[in-house]
Amino acid sequence: MTDPTAGGEHDHDRHDDVICQIVAGDLDAAVVHRDDRLIAFLDHRPVFKGHVLIAPVHHVDNLLTLPEDLMQPMLGLARRMSLAVIDGLGATGTFSAINTIVSQSIPHLHFHVVPRTKGDGLRGFFWPRTRYAAGEAADYAARIAAALALVDSDDA
Repeated sequence: MTDPTAGGEHDHDRHDDVICQIVAGDLDAAVVHRDDRLIAFLDHRPVFKGHVLIAPVHHVDNLLTLPEDLMQPMLGLARRMSLAVIDGLGATGTFSAINTIVSQSIPHLHFHVVPRTKGDGLRGFFWPRTRYAAGEAADYAARIAAALALVDSDDA
Protein backbone atom coordinates (compact mmCIF):
# COMPACT_ATOMS: atom_id res chain seq x y z
CA MET A 1 0.00 0.00 0.00
CA THR A 2 1.22 3.50 -0.77
CA ASP A 3 2.28 5.47 2.30
CA PRO A 4 -0.65 7.90 2.64
CA THR A 5 1.47 10.42 4.51
CA ALA A 6 4.19 10.58 1.88
CA GLY A 7 4.69 13.93 0.25
CA GLY A 8 6.67 13.99 -2.95
CA GLU A 9 8.41 10.62 -3.16
CA HIS A 10 5.53 8.21 -3.71
CA ASP A 11 4.60 5.47 -6.11
CA HIS A 12 2.23 7.48 -8.28
CA ASP A 13 3.10 9.69 -11.22
CA ARG A 14 2.48 13.34 -10.28
CA HIS A 15 1.81 14.10 -13.96
CA ASP A 16 -1.42 12.07 -13.67
CA ASP A 17 -2.35 13.66 -10.34
CA VAL A 18 -3.91 17.07 -10.94
CA ILE A 19 -4.11 17.77 -7.20
CA CYS A 20 -0.38 17.19 -6.63
CA GLN A 21 0.26 19.50 -9.61
CA ILE A 22 -1.94 22.21 -8.06
CA VAL A 23 -0.28 21.79 -4.64
CA ALA A 24 3.17 22.11 -6.26
CA GLY A 25 2.13 25.22 -8.17
CA ASP A 26 2.58 23.50 -11.54
CA LEU A 27 -1.10 23.90 -12.44
CA ASP A 28 -3.28 26.93 -11.83
CA ALA A 29 -6.44 26.63 -9.77
CA ALA A 30 -8.88 28.99 -8.08
CA VAL A 31 -7.78 28.20 -4.52
CA VAL A 32 -10.25 29.15 -1.79
CA HIS A 33 -8.32 27.68 1.17
CA ARG A 34 -4.87 26.31 1.86
CA ASP A 35 -3.06 25.41 5.05
CA ASP A 36 -0.23 23.00 5.82
CA ARG A 37 -2.56 19.97 5.60
CA LEU A 38 -5.44 20.74 3.22
CA ILE A 39 -6.18 22.61 0.03
CA ALA A 40 -9.59 23.60 -1.37
CA PHE A 41 -10.14 24.89 -4.89
CA LEU A 42 -12.87 25.23 -7.49
CA ASP A 43 -13.50 22.22 -9.69
CA HIS A 44 -12.59 23.22 -13.26
CA ARG A 45 -15.65 21.35 -14.56
CA PRO A 46 -18.22 22.05 -11.84
CA VAL A 47 -21.59 20.39 -11.41
CA PHE A 48 -22.71 23.92 -10.48
CA LYS A 49 -20.57 27.08 -10.25
CA GLY A 50 -18.93 27.20 -6.83
CA HIS A 51 -18.28 23.41 -6.76
CA VAL A 52 -15.26 23.03 -4.43
CA LEU A 53 -12.79 20.16 -4.10
CA ILE A 54 -11.02 19.65 -0.76
CA ALA A 55 -7.89 17.50 -0.68
CA PRO A 56 -4.91 16.69 1.50
CA VAL A 57 -1.78 18.65 0.55
CA HIS A 58 0.37 15.52 0.86
CA HIS A 59 -0.66 12.72 -1.47
CA VAL A 60 -3.35 10.36 -0.21
CA ASP A 61 -4.69 7.85 -2.73
CA ASN A 62 -8.27 7.61 -1.45
CA LEU A 63 -10.48 7.42 1.63
CA LEU A 64 -9.11 3.97 2.49
CA THR A 65 -5.62 5.40 3.02
CA LEU A 66 -6.61 8.66 4.74
CA PRO A 67 -4.57 8.96 7.96
CA GLU A 68 -6.64 9.18 11.16
CA ASP A 69 -5.15 12.58 12.01
CA LEU A 70 -6.55 14.09 8.79
CA MET A 71 -10.10 12.80 9.17
CA GLN A 72 -11.43 15.48 11.51
CA PRO A 73 -9.61 18.36 9.77
CA MET A 74 -10.91 17.24 6.36
CA LEU A 75 -14.50 16.75 7.47
CA GLY A 76 -14.31 19.95 9.53
CA LEU A 77 -13.18 21.91 6.49
CA ALA A 78 -15.95 20.30 4.42
CA ARG A 79 -18.52 21.47 7.01
CA ARG A 80 -17.08 24.99 7.06
CA MET A 81 -16.88 25.02 3.24
CA SER A 82 -20.55 24.00 3.03
CA LEU A 83 -21.46 26.95 5.25
CA ALA A 84 -19.26 29.26 3.16
CA VAL A 85 -20.85 28.09 -0.11
CA ILE A 86 -24.33 28.61 1.35
CA ASP A 87 -23.49 32.05 2.78
CA GLY A 88 -21.16 33.23 0.01
CA LEU A 89 -23.18 32.09 -2.99
CA GLY A 90 -26.71 32.18 -1.63
CA ALA A 91 -27.07 28.42 -2.11
CA THR A 92 -29.87 26.68 -0.23
CA GLY A 93 -27.63 23.74 0.71
CA THR A 94 -24.83 21.54 -0.57
CA PHE A 95 -24.19 18.04 -1.87
CA SER A 96 -21.02 16.54 -0.36
CA ALA A 97 -19.35 13.37 -1.60
CA ILE A 98 -16.16 11.33 -1.83
CA ASN A 99 -15.65 8.71 -4.53
CA THR A 100 -13.39 5.87 -3.42
CA ILE A 101 -11.65 4.10 -6.32
CA VAL A 102 -14.71 3.62 -8.57
CA SER A 103 -15.61 6.94 -10.26
CA GLN A 104 -12.57 8.55 -8.62
CA SER A 105 -11.39 10.58 -11.61
CA ILE A 106 -8.27 11.92 -9.86
CA PRO A 107 -5.86 9.47 -8.16
CA HIS A 108 -5.75 11.70 -5.05
CA LEU A 109 -8.41 11.80 -2.32
CA HIS A 110 -10.79 14.71 -2.75
CA PHE A 111 -14.07 15.73 -1.14
CA HIS A 112 -16.70 17.45 -3.29
CA VAL A 113 -18.80 20.31 -1.90
CA VAL A 114 -21.40 21.25 -4.52
CA PRO A 115 -23.78 24.20 -4.05
CA ARG A 116 -27.46 23.25 -4.31
CA THR A 117 -30.71 25.14 -4.69
CA LYS A 118 -34.21 23.70 -4.78
CA GLY A 119 -35.17 22.93 -8.37
CA ASP A 120 -31.54 23.00 -9.65
CA GLY A 121 -32.15 19.83 -11.67
CA LEU A 122 -29.74 17.56 -9.78
CA ARG A 123 -31.69 14.50 -8.81
CA GLY A 124 -30.20 12.44 -5.99
CA PHE A 125 -27.62 9.93 -7.06
CA PHE A 126 -26.72 9.46 -10.70
CA TRP A 127 -27.37 5.72 -10.87
CA PRO A 128 -30.47 3.52 -10.86
CA ARG A 129 -31.87 2.34 -7.53
CA THR A 130 -32.77 -1.24 -6.63
CA ARG A 131 -34.68 -3.07 -3.88
CA TYR A 132 -33.80 -5.93 -1.55
CA ALA A 133 -35.65 -9.24 -1.82
CA ALA A 134 -37.25 -10.61 1.36
CA GLY A 135 -34.53 -11.33 3.93
CA GLU A 136 -31.79 -10.01 1.67
CA ALA A 137 -31.26 -6.74 3.57
CA ALA A 138 -30.59 -8.65 6.81
CA ASP A 139 -28.02 -10.84 4.98
CA TYR A 140 -26.22 -7.79 3.53
CA ALA A 141 -26.28 -6.05 6.90
CA ALA A 142 -24.83 -9.12 8.65
CA ARG A 143 -22.06 -9.51 6.05
CA ILE A 144 -21.09 -5.83 6.33
CA ALA A 145 -21.23 -5.91 10.16
CA ALA A 146 -18.98 -8.99 10.22
CA ALA A 147 -16.48 -7.32 7.86
CA LEU A 148 -16.58 -4.14 9.97
CA ALA A 149 -15.78 -6.18 13.09
CA LEU A 150 -12.68 -7.52 11.31
CA VAL A 151 -11.68 -4.03 10.19
CA ASP A 152 -12.15 -2.72 13.74
CA SER A 153 -10.10 -5.59 15.23
CA ASP A 154 -7.30 -4.92 12.72
CA ASP A 155 -7.30 -1.24 13.77
CA ALA A 156 -7.17 -2.07 17.51
